[in-house]
Order: sequence, then structure tokens, then C-alpha cells
Amino acid sequence: MSIPEPPKDKRTKAYKEWKAKYDSAPKGLGDTIEKITTATGIKKAVKFLAGEDCGCDQRKEVLNKKFKYKKPECFTENEYDFVRNVVERGSSKISVQENRTMVKIYNRVFKEKRKSTGCSSCFIENVYKPLKALYETYK
Repeated sequence: MSIPEPPKDKRTKAYKEWKAKYDSAPKGLGDTIEKITTATGIKKAVKFLAGEDCGCDQRKEVLNKKFKYKKPECFTENEYDFVRNVVERGSSKISVQENRTMVKIYNRVFKEKRKSTGCSSCFIENVYKPLKALYETYK
């Protein structure tokens, strides 16, 4: 899921609309199943047959916790500038220090614990491309 950059002024209608859309995105498998069962009428039938407390909400929460969708954090302004400079220059000209910084940014944004590696193809596939894709959602 790509995340567009939020409007800068948090008081605006545009920001509130962006926030509502961003917050309404499914958090995990439970939200997706709920959306499908609501659209097909299954949820309404289950509520009718089993009553309002059918256990659906508890199952949804359990499924959301076990099968989370990755929702990246937004870049800080410094991270955005750093990634922009690296992306615009191209992946073939990344220094060791830039590699380490990109891994740190990747770990914070995607909530992972990758380690810097000397393997350039691993870096490109696992760190550079996801950060570049996230960067491009800001345009």
C-alpha cells in the first residue's frame, strides 16, 4: 500500500480526509475478512442467527494481531532529503556510509531489524527498492 504525503497543515479539510483514508486502511487479515463478509451479506446473516455478540469482533482483533499488514512510517524531513539525494543519483553510486544510513532509515520506517551488508544486490532488492518505492509515493 502506498502512502501519499499528508498535507502540511493539520487543520485543513485535506489533512482530515487524508488521515481518515490512511487510518481506515485494513490493519490486518481480520479487517479484510470483515470487509468481505460485510459486502457479501455474511456478517449480517451471522449477526441475525447468532446475535450481536457472535464473537466476530474478537476474531477480527486476533487475526489482525497475528496477520498484520505492513504499514510503513512516514519519512522525517531529513530522511526524505537523504533518500531523495540517493535515489536521484542512482543506486550504483552508494557509499558504505550511505548504505548504513539507508539501512537505519529502512529499519525505522518498516519496523524491521536488517543489518548492513556488503552484498550490493541484496541491498538493492531489500533496502534500496522499498525505500525508493516509498519515496516515490511522496511525489
